[in-house]
Amino acid sequence: MADNEPLHDSVDARISRDDGRRYWEGVDATVNGMLGGIPHVSRVELRGSRNFLAKLGIGSKPGQRIAASALEGGAGIGRVTEGLLLDGIAQQVDVIEPIAKFTNQLQGKPGVRDIFNMGLEDWRPTKGVQYDLIWVQWCVGHLTDEQLVQFLVRCKTALNSKEGVIVVKENNSTIGRDEFDDVDSSVTRDDGTFRRIFTEAGLRLVQTELQKGLNVSGASLLPVRMYALKPAQ
Repeated sequence: MADNEPLHDSVDARISRDDGRRYWEGVDATVNGMLGGIPHVSRVELRGSRNFLAKLGIGSKPGQRIAASALEGGAGIGRVTEGLLLDGIAQQVDVIEPIAKFTNQLQGKPGVRDIFNMGLEDWRPTKGVQYDLIWVQWCVGHLTDEQLVQFLVRCKTALNSKEGVIVVKENNSTIGRDEFDDVDSSVTRDDGTFRRIFTEAGLRLVQTELQKGLNVSGASLLPVRMYALKPAQ
């Protein structure tokens, strides 16, 4: 191997923003479209998210707290916004979603505040707005490692400093390394890669667990892990 030859290819360097947008523009604005043709996993998936938040003390049951303001990154048609966040988790939700046809049906919905039709890499926090909960799910594979670090840094600045928490819920690679998907131009990251990125963004991991019950009705899915994060200092 030559001295200047890289030890490995940078998988995230293959991500194409334009290719990713073209893929999602061609997807139906339905739960079936959002979940890749397996909409029946939505209910159990949302339940897993709710149970995870309950362990963080967030929810509407006695002893839990409801977030006054939440942000969902990569909201799609609002499946999580409506099915989880506005269902006893948060009073108001802002959403980030680059595909405008997905968010059209969220316009004017009670509890939905600001809709940012842009990618996570372009989003900047609104001055004076703080979030008690930032939820990011099934979308950061379209960001390079560096873009994801910088997005999380911006999230950190918009987080309620006392009780705020960031939750990242994403597929994990099962091959021991990050893997590129040329169908939608995204990267499925290894658990270790996520943990490195969180550290680089100045975040500490306060809770993590795998989603249970997704392999139902013949659906064979990648492991889905939830990470709860707070500022390291």
